[in-house]
Amino acid sequence: MNSLQGIFVPNIAPYDSSGKLNESELRRIINWLIENGVSGIYPNGSLGEFVRLSFEERKRVTEIVSQTANGRVPVLAGAAEANLELTLQMCQHCADVGCRAVSITGPYYYKLSQEAIESYFRKLAEQSPIDIVVYNIPMFSNEISVPVLQRLALEYPRIIGTKDSSKDLSRFMHIIHGIKSQRPDFSCLIGWEELLVPALFMGGDGGTLSTAGVAPEVIMKIYETARAGQWEDARKMQYRILDVFQAMITAPNFPEGFRIGYEIRGFRVGHARFPTSLEEDVKIEEVQHRISCLLAEFGFADAARVCACLLYTSPS
Repeated sequence: MNSLQGIFVPNIAPYDSSGKLNESELRRIINWLIENGVSGIYPNGSLGEFVRLSFEERKRVTEIVSQTANGRVPVLAGAAEANLELTLQMCQHCADVGCRAVSITGPYYYKLSQEAIESYFRKLAEQSPIDIVVYNIPMFSNEISVPVLQRLALEYPRIIGTKDSSKDLSRFMHIIHGIKSQRPDFSCLIGWEELLVPALFMGGDGGTLSTAGVAPEVIMKIYETARAGQWEDARKMQYRILDVFQAMITAPNFPEGFRIGYEIRGFRVGHARFPTSLEEDVKIEEVQHRISCLLAEFGFADAARVCACLLYTSPS
């Protein structure tokens, strides 16, 4: 199969008024993203609050996304579970519903040695029925060292790529240099939108970027401009989107800021599965105003309407 390239969108998990998964809205989101040219979809990532969903709900999300994509774009599904057996069960489910590959973080909650982490991924690579992208996100799980990743990539064809959300461009460069020079088909995806253009310039294959779910038009334009070698234009667009990303990532209770972004773009995503304080509710309202007006600067009519409405109703 072809290597993974482009922008894979970690989609939100929308809920209805009772807090249950809103399946029809999830389908509407996926169709909208594909219509706006994204390269692939990434269900059950951090943005999709996978740890707040039940195992059966995670399976259902993957099934809905894969059915809705219907082969139009590849699906890279999050399959990180709390132990090896459940992770392999999710791998099998993702294979059964037609996903292209799965993304698996280092084990989370318990702190483990690099030797244990390497052993874990070796067992996965030997038993998984579907290709694996090794997901490094040290803010939420055990970091996977570059030497461990390099050994895994060069020994196991089943491990086809990595997603790196460490915010460490130097680390990303060492991965490219140490692995792609020996295995050119290995996919190196950046997981932090502030580094998209630098990562592409240094030989990265794309990214899995949450902002692409809120502004797919902008992120895809940055990616396509960079791939065309128009680096000055790509650099300017990269800086333009920074404020939007910062407003969403720094909102109280991640991924609340991104859920606000989806609401501004016209989707009903419901409340995140975690309560907020009264003080945070006030802050979230302020963030909604800022995000809507920042998005309006890109010419999005839906964002402009929200921005104008909030300006009109805000106290003088």
